[in-house]
Amino acid sequence: MSWAGAEDTFLSTSLASYLDKKLLVLLRDGRKLLGLLRSFDQFANVVLEGACERVIVGDLYCDIPLGLYVIRGENVVLIGELELGKEELPPHMTLVPEAEIKGAQKAERDATDLKGSMRKRMEFLDFD
Repeated sequence: MSWAGAEDTFLSTSLASYLDKKLLVLLRDGRKLLGLLRSFDQFANVVLEGACERVIVGDLYCDIPLGLYVIRGENVVLIGELELGKEELPPHMTLVPEAEIKGAQKAERDATDLKGSMRKRMEFLDFD
């Protein structure tokens, strides 16, 4: 069995290769954060500079600025590098103000809650 040596840095799984690069961090609760990786530790706790939360509802999106952000490693599901000069979203997505995206989020949440409550009311029918 062969182990990667110091010359095989491309095989590294360390976050060190992502320092000072723009990242997307997916959290356990489903939030998506973007920012420059400034620091990390052995527990995958990370510090993002210029962080923003990207909220997507349907074809609408908004980047909510957060500033300097510390993320506890146990909440991190995925970390991926983004290209600085490239737009990450498909062209059909529309940037909207924070107030509008919050309203769209609330409407989506209410629709999901209504669907769940309707399903509970219909359980007695037992379609199986």
